[in-house]
Amino acid sequence: MNRAIVSVINDLVTDQRVSKSCLALQKAGYEVLLVGRKQRKSPPMDERPYDTHRMKLLFEKGPFFYAEYNFRLFFFLLFHRANLLLSNDLDTILPNFFISRLKGCKMLFDSHEYFTETPELVNRPKVQCVWKRIEGFVVPKLDEMITVCDSIADLFREKYGVKVHVIRNIPPRKALPPKGDKVALGLPTDKHLLILQGSGINIQRGAEELVQAMTLLDDCFLMIIGGGDVLPILKQMVEELNITDRVRFFPRMPYQQMMAYTQLAELGFCLDKDTNLNYRFSLPNKLFDFIQAGVPIVASHLTEIEKIVRQYGLGLFIENHEPETIAAAIREGLSDEARRDQWKQNLQVAARDLCWENEEGKLLEIYRHYV
Repeated sequence: MNRAIVSVINDLVTDQRVSKSCLALQKAGYEVLLVGRKQRKSPPMDERPYDTHRMKLLFEKGPFFYAEYNFRLFFFLLFHRANLLLSNDLDTILPNFFISRLKGCKMLFDSHEYFTETPELVNRPKVQCVWKRIEGFVVPKLDEMITVCDSIADLFREKYGVKVHVIRNIPPRKALPPKGDKVALGLPTDKHLLILQGSGINIQRGAEELVQAMTLLDDCFLMIIGGGDVLPILKQMVEELNITDRVRFFPRMPYQQMMAYTQLAELGFCLDKDTNLNYRFSLPNKLFDFIQAGVPIVASHLTEIEKIVRQYGLGLFIENHEPETIAAAIREGLSDEARRDQWKQNLQVAARDLCWENEEGKLLEIYRHYV
């Protein structure tokens, strides 16, 4: 059987896009091995119908982490058989590219974001330059690649002339678990539940202003589920603002468990700021999670997000990131019952259209081309 090795730099457990890619590879006729890393605080690995391997590293962040992971991944790929290498994001591309050339096997690159324009890099020009050089060295040599939305695909096409397939990161329609019970989950029953979720709750994504807005909303309760570099700041803000009764943090959790919480929310948030190209053209997982869960959306005016929210009529927008503006949008979203009922109906239509069952067929065609 043909074998595919899929590599990603995270700890595997919560990355739904990579898991869906692995399952699609199996359907396309591959034996699959997924490779990532295991951090000291990583949750245990759940059972998968394909093989997984998590590397324990000495470093967990910074340049030494990236160097160690790429070095270890290179030698792992060198000593493991594969007919196809699937590299997820720019931070795994070099080992995959060199091994594909060295061993003569095929390689696909799946860019989950516009990595070189993330906020973590745009303010660090020297580090950004390193990643741009890596991108500029490898991507023009690829026959084709995959990314998550039309806007990012256009950037790669224009810059490198590479053939780009768009596979959106959409959850399966049939994967929705039963709705959670507020009492059993320790959630208040007398407040409007709001939710911010994701594995990248980072700077410039509106989370700080959303927490500040909670000082103006004594009848609301915000669930923040996931991980990200801004979480320590948010937790400190909640303490200093004395709103521990209005905001609760939940760690990263398996997708099914998270969606049990998500379905309880009355509004979900996509508040990324237009401060860099990656955010401007982002199409985050949480948007589609909210759609599948039937949760109306409060969003900022970003190209790909706005296109979907407006096309289907799924919620409302904020005009700026002032806490007062966000609080006003929340009140507006909660106050008009007829409007919310219409959003709910529209969400059902969007959930039927925007599901993995409809997206997977395009991915299977790409993978079967490499068999």
